[in-house]
Amino acid sequence: MTTPLTFECKVHFHRRGRGSRKELRPGEEPLPAVEPGRVPRIARLMALAIRFERLLREGVVTSYTELAALGHVTRPRVSQIMNLLQLAPDIQEEILFLPRTICGRDRLQLRQLQPIAAVLDWRKQRQLWHELLESVQ
Repeated sequence: MTTPLTFECKVHFHRRGRGSRKELRPGEEPLPAVEPGRVPRIARLMALAIRFERLLREGVVTSYTELAALGHVTRPRVSQIMNLLQLAPDIQEEILFLPRTICGRDRLQLRQLQPIAAVLDWRKQRQLWHELLESVQ
């Protein structure tokens, strides 16, 4: 009479991409590498402004008022967030990739960027941006 054998090992399912087949892989599923700290609030607001702008362009929403109602905020608050789109593209990119905040308050606040966004000349914006970065370090 043969004795059944039991083989135990940890496995996880891996999918290469959306809609692809699942593959059975040995070992535990690796944890995604997450940097310590949190994404600065101003970076999240910048990403939100970009998302709002896309929703408006695609016609998903028709106005700041509608965005405000969906987000449970006031229309002036939506305007403050959308003003970030007036910043030079390179400044927007720097904001999106600000280093994570490990502890305490974020270095940059939305109120510090509003006067810079109000300046129409991107060269002047860049100068003010660099001055702001120097002052908060």
